[in-house]
Amino acid sequence: MARVLVTEEIADAGLDRLRAAGHVVDVQLGLNGEALIAALQGAHALIVRSATNVDAAVLGAVSGLLVVGRAGVGLDNVDVDAATKAGVMVTNAPESNIVSAAEHTIALLMSMARNVPQAHAALVSGRWERSKWEGVELAGKTLGVVGLGRIGKLVAHRALGLGMKIVAFDPYISVERGRQMNVDMLPLDQLVATSDFLTVHLPKNKETLGLINRDLLVKAKPSLRVINVARGGIVAEHDLFEALRDGLIAGAALDVFEREPVTDSPLFSLPNVVVTPHLGASTREAQDKAGEVIADMVQLALAGDFVPFAVNVDAAEANETLKPFIPLAERLGALFADVVGARASELEIEASGEIGAYDTRIITLAALKGFLGRLTGDAITYVNAPTVAEQRKVVVREQRRDDVAHQDYVNLITLRSGAH
Repeated sequence: MARVLVTEEIADAGLDRLRAAGHVVDVQLGLNGEALIAALQGAHALIVRSATNVDAAVLGAVSGLLVVGRAGVGLDNVDVDAATKAGVMVTNAPESNIVSAAEHTIALLMSMARNVPQAHAALVSGRWERSKWEGVELAGKTLGVVGLGRIGKLVAHRALGLGMKIVAFDPYISVERGRQMNVDMLPLDQLVATSDFLTVHLPKNKETLGLINRDLLVKAKPSLRVINVARGGIVAEHDLFEALRDGLIAGAALDVFEREPVTDSPLFSLPNVVVTPHLGASTREAQDKAGEVIADMVQLALAGDFVPFAVNVDAAEANETLKPFIPLAERLGALFADVVGARASELEIEASGEIGAYDTRIITLAALKGFLGRLTGDAITYVNAPTVAEQRKVVVREQRRDDVAHQDYVNLITLRSGAH
């Protein structure tokens, strides 16, 4: 039984799953800083959304914390590097809101194209401005998708149904793969210059911060309209404001901002801007799904099982063939540590037979976890095992083969170190 601290609103269905598993669910909303540190004493898991700041100071001030679960996608508020160093698993629910975010993108796309919010505001204020709010059709227009991941693909698919031509920028998607999705892959500057509408679907990191800026916007058509339902800061707000004010582009629709919550921005003064207060994931279905998924991930982490959505574990999801070998590999690692002793400077883990045809990184991690746990006596996890090995100057090698050298075995896990 573990104590799970929950600091933001999570769907009851998810929390009930944790309670049914025998865990103590401690709901204390609105915690940050010292209050969060105090509440985390004795907690084994923490579940948050986007308002709880889980930084290095928090992670460094607590012990016994095994997992941080983010009920949603973005991890802007969780210091993943600090968590990894502390041996704390970080997991999210990356697929929980993708449909909601894609649908909200399409909603903003159509609202901006037809000036729906502006016309509504005028009419309820007593002004019949039929000729003022002339819009544009989407059919035949070019939609540029920056980031063709889970959400970007859904947006592209829906926009194709509206008769739009789709171009995209994503360094991880080949031209051929794009062609299979009826999408033309382009360099970013060419995409901006080509598009009538531009929608952003990227994670926020050092590479993407301020990616859509004045240098790109000056290359756009005057008819370009920009949509951001991803993360605030990917589109440089000051540059966007100037581009809209100066007529370099025609409009913008924003669901996310550089600082949130925000109720005052120069962008709000422009008549060609549509804004919503970070509603991309705000559907009942997405909230329920996020709560249920993160509860499942936290439950797996607390049980010591592999967590498929862990963001700081370097391993693919274990299939049904590999799962029985994970605890075996960990026990073998501990036993092998007794054989070779603390002087071991290398560890080779070989998976052979049927299991060798799969991605066996989880087997390697499990063996390393058992090996280092026995050598150090410390709490070694799937998260910190590679870091501890590096600190101890233990070179780890992984080998795979789909046949078995010993005819008596169908599958075999072999550990080697030096002469052993």
